[in-house]
Amino acid sequence: MTDERNVPDGVDPNKASVARIYDAMLGGEHNFAIDREALAAFTAIDPQVRALARANRAFLGRAVRHLARAGVRQFLDLGSGIPTQGNVHEVAQAVAPGSRVVYVDNDPVAVAHSASLLEGNPDATVVSADIRKPDEVLAHPQVRALLDFDEPVAVLMITILHFITPEEDPAGIVGAYRDGLPPGSWLAMSHATSQDRPDTAAAVGRLYRSRATSPVTARSYDEIAALFAGFELVEPGLVYVPLWRPDPDEELPEKPSEFWVYAGVGRKTA
Repeated sequence: MTDERNVPDGVDPNKASVARIYDAMLGGEHNFAIDREALAAFTAIDPQVRALARANRAFLGRAVRHLARAGVRQFLDLGSGIPTQGNVHEVAQAVAPGSRVVYVDNDPVAVAHSASLLEGNPDATVVSADIRKPDEVLAHPQVRALLDFDEPVAVLMITILHFITPEEDPAGIVGAYRDGLPPGSWLAMSHATSQDRPDTAAAVGRLYRSRATSPVTARSYDEIAALFAGFELVEPGLVYVPLWRPDPDEELPEKPSEFWVYAGVGRKTA
């Protein structure tokens, strides 16, 4: 586990972090005791939270492979978190060597570990920035050095927008990124939902507000679908995360709504 005696600047080891909780869900090693305590409380609310995290991570891999096979060679991963198995650059570059990836996060632990992982890879970098400031992210020198915005770019927002409060205007944030992309670009998103399990979503929201650095706002199907404005969803549309183009050998859950995260991929229309 991450040594709490060597905490990076800007990190409060007494407050759980979204990125580190997710790392703990996936069985990673870059988390503190406070994050594991939050995960234990999360698991008490929903015992299959680790399965949900794995399903979400699997969706990311499937989405990136789909985009790479569709000809995308540039990826902007917003709220990328702490590196683990199946990172975007690994998946994309396995399909299309030379694919370029920029990771963006404001968690110092996530940025530090990403920088270490990417050392020596000229086609991938990490930027320390706040995704709630699209103009700053899109104009960042490291982003502009690696990505060509005259060519299609895939923006990845994987389980990040539910940490954007209504007051912070998630639709406006997504719209600003969309408007900065050329036609033919893509958006891949997964987002916690209150659609079929409102009690669970509410309990998780209370947990994150009390224990973590970011609150959770789970949204309805219609609210999440509206975030794809300006993008045309590809089949199968906006669905529970295990149902988005599962691999042939994947076993589908009997009750997909128990995986209370919606996922979709859309292409920017002209």
